[in-house]
Amino acid sequence: MFTKIDASTLNENFFAKIGNEWMLVTAGDENKFNTMTASWGGIGVLWNMDVTFTFIRDSRYTMEFMDNSEYYTLSFFDGKFMKELAFCGTNSGRDVDKIAATGLTPVHDGNITYFEQAELVLVCKKVYKQKMTSECFIDKSIIDKSYSTKDWHEMFVGKIVSVLKKA
Repeated sequence: MFTKIDASTLNENFFAKIGNEWMLVTAGDENKFNTMTASWGGIGVLWNMDVTFTFIRDSRYTMEFMDNSEYYTLSFFDGKFMKELAFCGTNSGRDVDKIAATGLTPVHDGNITYFEQAELVLVCKKVYKQKMTSECFIDKSIIDKSYSTKDWHEMFVGKIVSVLKKA
């Protein structure tokens, strides 16, 4: 069971949560959705809103769901689900049913989807999207390390509209 809490009460270390424990980025609804693991992203304040910064490559199946959805969720788990998150990050929803393969249980709430096993869920409404390009990099060494194939990320900024915490 989840309880809605105010985003201002969050005290999680999101450097550790995103970078080490990972998260599932999910877009779509009960009829069709996809999820992928992410270890890049952020949480902060922009335009006087509590927001998330989510990065998705054009080549990812999740991109079409992000493009066609008004909302997305970020689901955070405890360490017991690293195997499932690794699977969701290395397999495409185009080729495999990630839900059947991992045993994760989707929760559909209107036009959002998140996971019953999550400890924390951020529900985000898209407010901005921008494609990353080589011209914008000040440190050009990042291009060679992260974009040698020119498979650029697109950055989504999402206003946090709801925070769900496992009760």
